[in-house]
Amino acid sequence: MNVVAVAGTGTEIGKTYVAAGLLRGLRARGRGFTVYKPVQSFAPSDSSTDADVLAGAAGLAPAAVCPPHRWLPLPLAPPIAAEALGLGPFTIADLASETRARATGAPVLVETVGGVRSPIASDGDSAALIEALAPALVVLVADASLGTINLVRLSRDALWRQRQVVVFMNRFDERSDLHVRNAEWLVVRDGMVVLTDHAALVDLVEPLARP
Repeated sequence: MNVVAVAGTGTEIGKTYVAAGLLRGLRARGRGFTVYKPVQSFAPSDSSTDADVLAGAAGLAPAAVCPPHRWLPLPLAPPIAAEALGLGPFTIADLASETRARATGAPVLVETVGGVRSPIASDGDSAALIEALAPALVVLVADASLGTINLVRLSRDALWRQRQVVVFMNRFDERSDLHVRNAEWLVVRDGMVVLTDHAALVDLVEPLARP
C-alpha cells in the first residue's frame, strides 16, 4: 500500500487545508490519489467536517473518506469522544486494518488527527498509526510563527522511525522575517526538508501518484 500521511504539530494547524490543496493539485495534473481519514471527531453544529472537505477535493463521497462508524459527533480526541458517547473502544490495529481495506490500488493520502502525539485510538496516538501504516512520506504540517521550532522538533522526534518526513509550513509569509528565519533554522540547523509552497508539495508527492 502506497501511503502518504499528513500529520500536524497540533490541532487546528491546517492539516485538512493542506491535504485538500495537495489532492486538488494532483488531480489538476491528472495524477490518481485517493484519500482516507481513519476517524474524525467534530462538533454536531459543524456545517462541514474534515471528511467533507477532503471528499470535495478528491471527488469522493464523505462516507468513502471516513467510514460512518468512525464519525464521532463530539469535539474531543477520538478515543475520548467514543468513550463519552458510550461507544466501544477501537485500536491502532483496527484503524490500520480499515485503512488498508480502503486501498484499492491507488496511492492513499491518510490524514491523522490533532498533533502527532494526540490520541487517535484507545491504545495509541497518530504517530503510532503512522508507524503501523509505514508510509512512503510523512507531511508534517506546522505553523510558521513563534514557537514552531519547538513543536516541529518534538513532532519529528515522535516520528523518529519515519525515514522521509517533510515539514510544510502553513500560513507562511515570505515578508515575515520571523517566518523566514524559522524555516532557515530548521533547514540549516536541524537538516529538515521544509516547504512553504503548495506547488512544491505537489511536485514532491507527484512521483508517488498513479498516472
